[in-house]
Amino acid sequence: MTPESMRRLANAATEMLIERVRGLNDANAWDGEFREVLEDRLGSLPPEEGRPAEEVLTQVVREVLPFAARLDHPRFFGFVPSSPTWPGVVADYLSAGFNINSCTWLVSSGTSQLELVVVDWLRGWIGYPETAGGLLTSGGSAASVEALVAARMAAGHPERPTMYMSDQAHSALKRAAVIVGVRRENVRLVRSDDDFRIDMAELRRRVNEDRANGLQPVAVCANAGTTSTGAVDPLAAMVDYCASEGIWLHVDAAYGGFSLVTEEGKELLDGIERADSVGMDAHKWFFQPYEVGALMVKDRTHLENAFTIGSDYLQDTVWGTNHPNFADRGLQLSRSARALKIWMSVHTFGMTAFRAAVARGFDLTRRAEELVESSPTLESMAPVTLGILCFRINPGGHDERALEGANRKVLAQVFWHELAFLSSTSLRGVFSLRLCILNHTTTWEDVRRTLELVVRLGKEALAASESEGRNQPEQASNATGGHDELDP
Repeated sequence: MTPESMRRLANAATEMLIERVRGLNDANAWDGEFREVLEDRLGSLPPEEGRPAEEVLTQVVREVLPFAARLDHPRFFGFVPSSPTWPGVVADYLSAGFNINSCTWLVSSGTSQLELVVVDWLRGWIGYPETAGGLLTSGGSAASVEALVAARMAAGHPERPTMYMSDQAHSALKRAAVIVGVRRENVRLVRSDDDFRIDMAELRRRVNEDRANGLQPVAVCANAGTTSTGAVDPLAAMVDYCASEGIWLHVDAAYGGFSLVTEEGKELLDGIERADSVGMDAHKWFFQPYEVGALMVKDRTHLENAFTIGSDYLQDTVWGTNHPNFADRGLQLSRSARALKIWMSVHTFGMTAFRAAVARGFDLTRRAEELVESSPTLESMAPVTLGILCFRINPGGHDERALEGANRKVLAQVFWHELAFLSSTSLRGVFSLRLCILNHTTTWEDVRRTLELVVRLGKEALAASESEGRNQPEQASNATGGHDELDP
């Protein structure tokens, strides 16, 4: 393409992105389309001849990208939202334009140095010693696999390994355990207590039982912010136990880990600085575009021992001898320049702004909890810890079947028709609505409006359910005695 056509296309894309961001507040928090519709629009053979680039861009912006969860919408409270900074977006654009591969010092020394800087920031926030290190990953799933590979190697590759996590653990941890060679039946899901934290007595019992049966415990996975409720496992007690038993402790802090930049987060995650490894996602509570996670290990040599494999075609990396090659710390050789967006964002806004943004998530969630607890219509379902509120419609006087039906109906109505998005979870078998409040653009007005919407829709759903219940006897009577012409 000519420089002018390149400039024209990039300018058009930039204007479209800025208009999207400016219009988020007035747009739905979610939009989707059925496959047959999209297949009809987009499913065709690759063209032999090209089209004008601006035409292709317009089609993508109109017919592809809008059909998605708007994870950065101020009223997107489902799952774990992501609200990227604009410098982070620009950083990804630059990284793609420079075609960076942050695999070795020879191939990209500049972004390798930035990754060293960012990894050291993470080390400081966790409270790890100088021996610690790590790398940036695609997200928590990759970080979990890499951590458990290191744990397996540190344990000497036992033939009958077992790994342990609570019944609240993210599916990525279970998948990672299987990937690294633990049989599915040896991935132990340990029950959680009334606050959805791992039951330490049960963990001890399961480990002792497995050892007595000739199995070899390799790793325990702790939660520093479960996806369902935000619960934090008793990290200090788990570190003490695992150290006494010679078992690797990995902490899944995918979104909760970045709360460490605040004093409240440090208190909640006390003990994390003694864990063997920690996984964190900057595309969650550190406001970066997808994908950027991190794996930090208290002793970085564990990663290098697990992943360093020499190859003839990489022998020229001798140029960077005694310099770190991040490909020797994890799964990927081809790696995007993930550190660039974190570095640019922090240097643009400063840590004061980031701390305030994380703290706002804490504050808004506490205010939401207070509103729920003061409401005669809403019921809190779990303690609030890290930006997640679980609640439901329950004004009293209704059985569990009616309550679940009403809450499911509320979720569906918000999902399809409203300017907000929330998700659900199951807590001890009870259906619960769920708000995750992390977005740095979210205001109290956004939270309040969403909760008031839930109350209104919940009352309507329960009223409709009661009306249907009152009509059922009459309908039943008509069905048995009102149609003589149908009698034999």
